[in-house]
Amino acid sequence: MTETGLQPETLDLDPPPVSAARDLFSKFDPLIAEREALLTSGVRDPFAIVMEEVRSPTEAVIQGRETILLGTYNYMGMTFDADVLAAGRRALDAFGSGTNGSRMLNGTFRDHVDAEEALKEFYGARHAMVFSTGYQANLGIISTIAGKGEYIILDADSHASIYDGCALGNAEVVRFRHNSVEDLDRRLGRLPREPGKLVVLEGVYSMLGDIAPLREMVAVARRHGAMVLVDEAHSMGFFGPNGRGVYEDQGLEGEVDFVIGTFSKSVGTVGGFCVSNHPKFEVMRFACRPYIFTASLPPSVVATAATSIRKLMTAHDKRARLWANARQLHDGLTAMGFALGTASPESAIVAVILEDQVQAIAMWQALLENGVYVNMARPPATPAGTYLLRCSLCAEHRPDQLARVLDLFRETGNALGVIG
Repeated sequence: MTETGLQPETLDLDPPPVSAARDLFSKFDPLIAEREALLTSGVRDPFAIVMEEVRSPTEAVIQGRETILLGTYNYMGMTFDADVLAAGRRALDAFGSGTNGSRMLNGTFRDHVDAEEALKEFYGARHAMVFSTGYQANLGIISTIAGKGEYIILDADSHASIYDGCALGNAEVVRFRHNSVEDLDRRLGRLPREPGKLVVLEGVYSMLGDIAPLREMVAVARRHGAMVLVDEAHSMGFFGPNGRGVYEDQGLEGEVDFVIGTFSKSVGTVGGFCVSNHPKFEVMRFACRPYIFTASLPPSVVATAATSIRKLMTAHDKRARLWANARQLHDGLTAMGFALGTASPESAIVAVILEDQVQAIAMWQALLENGVYVNMARPPATPAGTYLLRCSLCAEHRPDQLARVLDLFRETGNALGVIG
């Protein structure tokens, strides 16, 4: 029967094949061909790595080989912290494995509220809102805040989640050149004065590891009457006196309207959030579709997040070690003659720029086969024409591990003619 229950239903058990012209997957043929050509050349797939065992924040087993992890965002090494793990176990025993619902219905447990309280303590903010992922935090907040007839002005190198937040909403989108204060000023100046405007920035840009000139950009945004959102996903925990991010490091507390972050980097688990001091911010819980219509995080996840966040408030030694590790790796690679994404160690990300995809994958595979895992990145994740190996430092990397990493970069770079 059909849905109405009134008409007999005839099933075609041998439907005609879909013609190539109507195949919705045809548009992916160039990508499929590129990937097949890559794999038939004999290299490993850099986007299909399986961690068979993770032994610590800096060590794993990949294809039976002990491997130094230099390609995770575990900046502060919290994934194996004893207090964090204990909090997760207690919540798992007390509340079970999941919530089976959204925050608006049955999906708010004690630990969701506690995680938001921990965020308010960490950021000194009046409001905090936890999402199921960092991607959803950008998707939800950006698409909800700026609506039809209003404007979003964003850096051209913004993360995919920021672009997708713009696409989900109805605001007009204006891009400016990456990290260009002058272009931001010029484009804001061309917009009508009356409509609402939201300038979206990132503290640290994750591909090259460069930081934004937030102080100058926020001043420009304020001069044009725009609100400011800063994504601090790659700076939380180790920038600024309290680890709040680049905006704190540049003295902008009280000047930024919304801070987006994630639990999947320095916090060491999964989830996303937005904090704000805006007096009307709580209305977002009733207007933001990616928050309303998504199942909430398991209680064990938010319990680990809350514990980790509170420990990060006093993790001064970890911050110092992370910055020392970033300097050791950046300085060592620079001395060898590698082309890097930044002239100095601006963040915990060190990007090694290669000539093309062939060279990048060859370097990536040689490092992996010798026990070092880094990320191989290419367009569209990177700027057009840019292929790189992205190294992410952790506070728990030991000096001897980084010395081993540098030795392997030197050997591999010389063997492949990247350095000479």
